[in-house]
Amino acid sequence: MNDVSNDFTSMRQMHAVLVRHFIEGRKQSEIAEEMNLSTSKVNRIIAQARRMGMVKIAIETPFQRLMDLEARLVGTDLVKAAIVSPTVSDNDGTRLSQVGQAAAAHLAETLRDGDILGISGGKAVAAVVDAMLVERPIDVQVVPLTGGVQGKYHTDVNHLASRMAERLGGRSLQLHAPLFAERADQREMLMNLGAVKEVLDLARRATACLVGIGSITTPGSSYFDLHPLSPPDRAMLPGLGVMAEFLGHLVHDRGQVANFALNQRLVALRPDEIRRCDRVVAVAAGDDKVGPVRSVLRGGYVSTLVTDEDTASRIVETNGASA
Repeated sequence: MNDVSNDFTSMRQMHAVLVRHFIEGRKQSEIAEEMNLSTSKVNRIIAQARRMGMVKIAIETPFQRLMDLEARLVGTDLVKAAIVSPTVSDNDGTRLSQVGQAAAAHLAETLRDGDILGISGGKAVAAVVDAMLVERPIDVQVVPLTGGVQGKYHTDVNHLASRMAERLGGRSLQLHAPLFAERADQREMLMNLGAVKEVLDLARRATACLVGIGSITTPGSSYFDLHPLSPPDRAMLPGLGVMAEFLGHLVHDRGQVANFALNQRLVALRPDEIRRCDRVVAVAAGDDKVGPVRSVLRGGYVSTLVTDEDTASRIVETNGASA
């Protein structure tokens, strides 16, 4: 009888501690004082209750659908991790701003002192740079992954690298070379120039990368800011199986780099070279990015995708499609 009584008393005490701590949000020291127990005793009671399976924690979030969508994206085996922001507007600029904030928060949480951050150009990367805020300076080096095209903020990768470094509290290197050489042999010469080679060699050692994914089917595509093409040439690309732009390279539906003349003139890392980096964060949003994102993910170049809800849903729904 005494054993039963003792068990009941212990259970009541354990229940009282659990209610005060987990439901009322009281500190262990407050519970100890109120129940005339030592703080270590309260800690042991809580630990024992966990072992006995008496504590079950359920987390309710208004954005559970986004977490579920992230899990579905990862479940496609196209990407190791996903961050999905809510689609709050049909406006492409608003959607990109939301996604940029989500990617900036992710980088602010995951970058560490000593990291080398490689970045590409593009509107999505520019949105991340604009949204970047850190609580303390992070001693990182920011390095371009490609040459640049001056004239627009989002195509000048040196400017983006400099601004990103400034916002992070780190430092940047500049790649003083155009994205496109005039000829393939000139490209080889540029790639082997000491100053260019030094920056690209550092980019190859990047511990994290931030990249955009470009569409080649819409008139406002950043790719045509990089290299204007005639309407007939633009119309020819889908017929050649080209689906996306990645690091300046035109890529096919399965993610392979296309055998296209402009690809032979690029002053940039090849997509397969950033596979060596464990943390490649790609940022993209919009109806026109569904096919391009899917194609680049199939190439295995990206470890984390940051996108919005509508884009993510369509990627999941069309994953079995060939285009």
